[in-house]
Amino acid sequence: MTEQDQKQLGTTLWGIADTLRGAMNADDFRDYMLSFLFLRYLSDNYEAAAQKELGSDYPKLDAGERRAPLAVWYTQNTDDTAEFEKQMRRKTHYVIQPVYLWSSIAEMARTQNGELLHTLQRGFDYIENESFASTFGGLFSEINLNSEKLGKGYAAQNATLCTVIKAIADGLEKFSTDKDTLGDAYEYLIGQFAAGSGKKAGEFYTPQQISSILSGIVTLDSQEPKTGPRKHLDSVFDFACGSGSLLLNVRHRMGSHGIGRIVGQEKNITTYNLARMNMLLHGVKDSEFEIYHGDTLTNEWDSLREMNPAKMPKFDAVVANPPFSYRWEPTEALGEDMRFKNYGLAPKSAADFAFLLHGFHYLKQDGVMAIILPHGVLFRGGAEERIRTKLLKDGYIDTVIGLPANLFFSTGIPVCILVLKKCKKPDDVLFINAAEYFEKGKRQNRLLPEHIDKIINTYQFRKEEERYSRRVGMEEIEKNDFNLNISRYVSTAEAEKEEDLAATHEQLMDIEQEIAQAKNKHNTFLKELGLPLLP
Repeated sequence: MTEQDQKQLGTTLWGIADTLRGAMNADDFRDYMLSFLFLRYLSDNYEAAAQKELGSDYPKLDAGERRAPLAVWYTQNTDDTAEFEKQMRRKTHYVIQPVYLWSSIAEMARTQNGELLHTLQRGFDYIENESFASTFGGLFSEINLNSEKLGKGYAAQNATLCTVIKAIADGLEKFSTDKDTLGDAYEYLIGQFAAGSGKKAGEFYTPQQISSILSGIVTLDSQEPKTGPRKHLDSVFDFACGSGSLLLNVRHRMGSHGIGRIVGQEKNITTYNLARMNMLLHGVKDSEFEIYHGDTLTNEWDSLREMNPAKMPKFDAVVANPPFSYRWEPTEALGEDMRFKNYGLAPKSAADFAFLLHGFHYLKQDGVMAIILPHGVLFRGGAEERIRTKLLKDGYIDTVIGLPANLFFSTGIPVCILVLKKCKKPDDVLFINAAEYFEKGKRQNRLLPEHIDKIINTYQFRKEEERYSRRVGMEEIEKNDFNLNISRYVSTAEAEKEEDLAATHEQLMDIEQEIAQAKNKHNTFLKELGLPLLP
C-alpha cells in the first residue's frame, strides 16, 4: 500500500469515527473503535496462519459468500478442531474460534443480527481468558458494550454496534489491510483522538515528531555517537509509555529485529490496554515486549524491585514523556528507596525529577536516556535545585534541548529534552535552543523533518552554532549556580547593530544640504510667480 493509500485509510476511519460517535465523548468512542480495529487485525493474522497450516484443506468459498472459511472447516472437521487449535497456539500463540472472527462479526453487523452484542461480548471474554491469557488478559476490560452511551437498552446498543462495525468493515474493504497498514491506521487514529482530547491527550500520546527526536538520540552509539546508529539494542524502557508510540518509534528506527526486548509501564488501565494492542498491531510478537500496569513512582512492579545489582534489570535506552509537574505524595519510606536515596525526593508539587531518577536508575552504564520535561526542572530551586546540582556534579547530564511552544495537544508550554548518560565523555553540557525552528499550525505547531534532523545532527556531532547551540563547561554552569535555563547559555536574540555616529552625522549633514538646495530652487519659482517665499 502506498503512503497516500495509508493516509487515505486513516482519513476514512477517522471520518467514520467523527460521524458515528454522535454525542459520545471522543475518548470513549476511541476505545470502541480501536478495539474493533484490533479484532480485525487479530482475525486477519489468525486466518492467514490457519490457511498456511491447513494448506489445500482450507475451504475456498464461492464469490460473494461472506462466511469465514474457517467456520466451514470447523463444521466439516469437528473431530480435528482440538488438535488444530493446539497447533495454532503453538505457532501463532493464540486462537480465535470462527464465530468470533472479524468476518463473522462484520456479517452479523451487516445483517443487523440481534445477537451481535452478546456474541461480541463472548468473543472478547474468549480472547482475554481462553485464547492466550498471558498476552490478552484484561485487554478489553475497559470496553463496556452495555453502556448507555451506545443507547438505552439492549436493542439500541446492539443497533449502534451494528452501524459502527458495518461502517468500519465497509471502510476497510476498500483498502489492502496488511498488519503494517492497520498498525499505521491505529497510530493515526490515536493521534486524531488525541487532537480532540485536549489535556487528556498527554495521558496517552507523544506526538510522532517529538518521538522521532528521542528515538534518534537513544539509537546512536552512546559512547561514540559520531559513528552513527547502533546495530542492536538489547532493551529499551519507557516507564510512562501511554499508548506505546514512543517505544514503537524506537523500534521503527532500529528495525523489527534491532531490539531484543521492549519494556513499558503505564498506570492508566485504558491506556495500558491501548499500548498492548498497539504493540501487537505493529507486528511486535508477544515474546518481544512486556507492558506492565502499575504506578511508576511507587515502583509497583516486582521485576524492578530486585535488590541484587547483578540481577537488577538495566536497559540500553530509556525514553519517557511523563506527566508534567505531576503532584505526588512522597513518603518517608521512599526517601530510602534505592532510586532516590543518593539524590533526595522531588517536591510534592512536581514529580518531574522523581520520574527522571526512576528511569536513570535502570539505565545501563553505557546506556542513553532521553526524557521530555517542563522547563521548570532547569531552574527551579529547593529540592529540585539539589537534585539538578548533584546530577551535574556527577557528570550525568549530557545535553539540554529546548523545543518550541505548542507542540503538544495537552499543553501549549514549551518543553525541554534532557539527555543523560552514566559514562559521558565530554566535560561540558551541550545546549540546543531549537525554540524558533518550527512550522506554525492553526492549533499546534509542527516540527518538520529538517528541524528534527538539525537537532539530532547537532547532538550527534556536538556542533556549536550561533543562537542555536553551544557547549558549556562546568565552570560556567557552576558560576550560574547550576541553573540550566537555556537562554542563559544560548540566546536567540539578535545583537543590536552598533551605530557609527560619525557616519550618521555626516549623512544628516548631507541631507540638510540637499534640503537647503531644494528650498532655494523652490523659492526661485515662487519669486517669479510673485508668491510668498518659504522661510
